[in-house]
Amino acid sequence: MRFDAFLASALYSSALLLGQVRAEDVDDAPSSAAAESSTSTSVVKPTFTPTNVKAPFFEQFTDDWESRWKASHAKKEDSKTEEDWAYVGEWAVEEPHVLKAIEGDKGLVVKNAAAHHAISAKFDKKIDNKGKTLVVQYEVKLQNGLECGGAYLKLLQDNKALHAEEFSNASPYIIMFGPDKCGATNKVHFIFRHKNPKTGEYEEKHLSSAPMAKIEKLTNLYTLIVKPDQTFMIQINGETLKNGSLFEDFAPSVNPEKEIDDSKDSKPSDWVDEARIADPEATKPEDWDEDAPFEVLDEEAAKPDDWLDDEPAMIPDPEAEKPEDWDDEEDGDWIPPSVPNPKCEDASGCGKWEQPMKRNPDYKGKWTAPFIDNPAYKGVWKPRKIKNPDYFEDKTPSNMEPMGAIGFEIWTMQSDILFDNIYIGHSIEDAAKLKAETYDIKHPIESAEDDATKPKPSDKPKSPMDLKFMDDPVLYVREKVQLFITIAKRDPVEAIKFVPEVAGGLGVLAITTLAIIIGAIGMGSSSAPPQVKQAVDKAKDATKNAAAAAKDQAAAAKDQVVDAATSGAEKIQAEVNKRTTRSSTSTE
Repeated sequence: MRFDAFLASALYSSALLLGQVRAEDVDDAPSSAAAESSTSTSVVKPTFTPTNVKAPFFEQFTDDWESRWKASHAKKEDSKTEEDWAYVGEWAVEEPHVLKAIEGDKGLVVKNAAAHHAISAKFDKKIDNKGKTLVVQYEVKLQNGLECGGAYLKLLQDNKALHAEEFSNASPYIIMFGPDKCGATNKVHFIFRHKNPKTGEYEEKHLSSAPMAKIEKLTNLYTLIVKPDQTFMIQINGETLKNGSLFEDFAPSVNPEKEIDDSKDSKPSDWVDEARIADPEATKPEDWDEDAPFEVLDEEAAKPDDWLDDEPAMIPDPEAEKPEDWDDEEDGDWIPPSVPNPKCEDASGCGKWEQPMKRNPDYKGKWTAPFIDNPAYKGVWKPRKIKNPDYFEDKTPSNMEPMGAIGFEIWTMQSDILFDNIYIGHSIEDAAKLKAETYDIKHPIESAEDDATKPKPSDKPKSPMDLKFMDDPVLYVREKVQLFITIAKRDPVEAIKFVPEVAGGLGVLAITTLAIIIGAIGMGSSSAPPQVKQAVDKAKDATKNAAAAAKDQAAAAKDQVVDAATSGAEKIQAEVNKRTTRSSTSTE
């Protein structure tokens, strides 16, 4: 029963203390919300005008986009599972709903989260970049961010059996390029399928060290340039983040090794590959004592002259008094708590003096033979090399197979990924011109609107008393406790008066901890140890005034908590109604 009373009191005091803190901060919330709602942007937005840039394939998703793009309804092939995955994800062409920069500028949008999406568009004429520069460029706008999913495109291999309705992950592609993120993985893919000139088989070549994608709600421009000199370049927003060679920066490499290990070769049974061995001629010295201890008594040590043999290190606290409500029959014999003996503070020590231990100069440990170079060592064995029967040398991997279509085949946990201004051609200059007419216009407008709508950082509180719990709970608690400690060093009573919430909280914590200890001990015995009982009594007396002060302040804030909670609920409901209306409008 005594344990239950303590625990109930502690929980009640904690609740009142938290109520006081939240009431103060929630009361200030309306003014902050009003300040945020008053923020607006007055950026002038231009109107979309189609560009006159020409390319083998170019897409700005104008009104006739459906004549080019077809969604796939095929089944997704997965050798790792027997489950069938259908491309049920929907697509739409619409203006962005997040940070729109150009009026009437539309893009291809992924409409469903946690779904498989596939859509493709055939080229009017196959794209063959043999002996030419290949430029692949497009915009990606992650309107809801990207936690796990892809936003890459595929350039599909040209063939007569290429049907948009059957486009899937199994459809052969030549290049896969673009951002992909899931958990710690964040990269810009560049994968190309290379044809083995000897076997005619295709093999994926993955960029070994890919740059990181930009995961933000602003529009980002991804550019891939493959040159006939067998080099490539990856740019994001016009900035080159990766330069490399098609020969050196991909795994597996384009060309296999000229020589390979002979799989039929094996290591001889008498091959010695131990470089060092224990000296077989070494013997343990006669004076080597393996049983010698690591430490021995310091025979040279002498007891200090001021050592107090007859004084104990700990003595009963002479200032301790038996509590008035102590019942010897119920609580047992009262024993005062022990404190350090003050007589030992100015002496070298108290009690029985014993010689200290020191490192044994004769200690050597277990003897082992030293190591020497192995005279029979032959080195690390490797199988002999033979000519690679599958060797070939492709000097122009940039001459990729012809491409007949573009497709997006992705799975993502976030919806509303927007693609726009897709350029696939051979002119670096035309791609740069398109960037100037599209990305370079919308990006500063998006950035300005994004900056204008961000919450304004509030002025840093000049004093711990100006802090609000809801602004930064960790900082609030840390600064309040630090203030309490600083004042308590000078005057503990003043600290309790000036920062009552910390004093009350510390008191509640101490009483609760001790109450739990007493309750746990009480389950196994009829009476608690005298030291614990006395500590509880001291804690109760020390925090009585602080807890009462915190309770009074919390009671005074009760009406503020109710009003603030009601006001907060009304605000939340209004926001829900607003978002529901916006969502239903977007769906329609």
